[in-house]
Amino acid sequence: MSKKIYVGNLNYSTAEDTLQAQFSSYGEVLSVAVIKDRFTQQSKGFGFVEMADDAAAEQAIGGLNGREIDGRKVRVNEAEDKPRPPRRPRGEGFERRGGYGRNSGNGQDGGRY
Repeated sequence: MSKKIYVGNLNYSTAEDTLQAQFSSYGEVLSVAVIKDRFTQQSKGFGFVEMADDAAAEQAIGGLNGREIDGRKVRVNEAEDKPRPPRRPRGEGFERRGGYGRNSGNGQDGGRY
């Protein structure tokens, strides 16, 4: 059974190939993902590695936690398998208010400036 591993405190320049190389010395790596900002494509400083074997994953966690990769001591532990909360559909939860500024027509300030 595969196990997902969280890798935190990554250098922002660390690539998926680097993580692949580090973890593959402990066993078969199924997938590697460095999480990036959706707009800038800059790394967020953490990622996930999925390993094929639980025993190899435990060895990788023990061997790599606190080790320096690309100049930073990384935090490596088992990823929590908690479900993501449901997302609101876009546009829900926001009221439309007419205009900008203090007197935006929402009645909050009594019409005074």
